[in-house]
Amino acid sequence: MKVLIADDHRLIVEGVKRALEEAPDFEVVGECNSGSQVLPMVGRTNPDIVLLDLRMPGADGLACLSRIRKQYPEVKVVVLSVSTDENVIQTVLKRGASAFIVKSINPIDLPSALRQAIDGTVYSAIGMPDPGESAARAAGLTERETAILAALARGLSNEAIGKELWVAEQTVKFHLTNIYRKLGVSNRTEAARLAYQNGLVESPIDDR
Repeated sequence: MKVLIADDHRLIVEGVKRALEEAPDFEVVGECNSGSQVLPMVGRTNPDIVLLDLRMPGADGLACLSRIRKQYPEVKVVVLSVSTDENVIQTVLKRGASAFIVKSINPIDLPSALRQAIDGTVYSAIGMPDPGESAARAAGLTERETAILAALARGLSNEAIGKELWVAEQTVKFHLTNIYRKLGVSNRTEAARLAYQNGLVESPIDDR
């Protein structure tokens, strides 16, 4: 698959190239750092996919997307953006983009995301941060503390949490003290309730 990268940030361009170098089925055939260069470059390089930044000098990404879809309908356009705004994502997909990839995506996952775009199996943004992870980071919880909180919210005892995570029960108690302090709660029930309310863990299915 021939890929054209259109982004005015050199670091992003180099990162994308490096990610695609690991995938034998992709070849970067061109780069451009201005919206005005995109259409002429598509004509010259005949790519299968255009990886398009939404914000570039010369012409914005949405304008470029519309022009590519009109003049080169066989070319897939994948928008690469820092935005996680649902309105922006829906606008881009309605304008004919094959996928919307958030720049926070793990580079290792980029080739597979592009394959999904080619196959037409993308129905939402790729690389969106998990709301639970974001909330946990905002609360200052470490990865280990988040795992312990999730286990607590499932109703596991300290002993069961320790066995599940391969740590001593005393270590679990130590982490729980820190979790309570960071969340501003005083017991397991309050911690679990706050975890559900803030999306730190998934709510259990109500079978009633």
